[in-house]
Amino acid sequence: MSADPFKMRTPLRRVRGLGVSGSGTEHFWLQRMTALSNIALILFFVVFLVAMHDEPYAVVREAFRNPIIGLLVALVPVSFSIHMRLGMEIVIEDYVHSTWKLPLRIINTFFAVLIAAASLFAIAKLSFGA
Repeated sequence: MSADPFKMRTPLRRVRGLGVSGSGTEHFWLQRMTALSNIALILFFVVFLVAMHDEPYAVVREAFRNPIIGLLVALVPVSFSIHMRLGMEIVIEDYVHSTWKLPLRIINTFFAVLIAAASLFAIAKLSFGA
């Protein structure tokens, strides 16, 4: 005899089609959208790196002064950090079954923010010529 998954939902949740946590679909789609943006951004980034690989530092720095280049390069760590945080959150929720779950989720979020902030700082410094 299998348990009915709809018994765990309240009547309002059944009508709205939400699961136990209420945010599974949003999490799923956000992870898929960041994956798609990562594909487009990494294609741009690889083309940019190939174009700049033999150039001197001054030329690369001048390329970063272009607002479109700077913005697209800045979107790379932002999108990757969001995607990384979402993926690690799934791993933590699925495989950690202890009191460490909440602290690990907090550390995961802070780590993703730290990576994105450090990357954006370096890109801004390069773009604005500090």
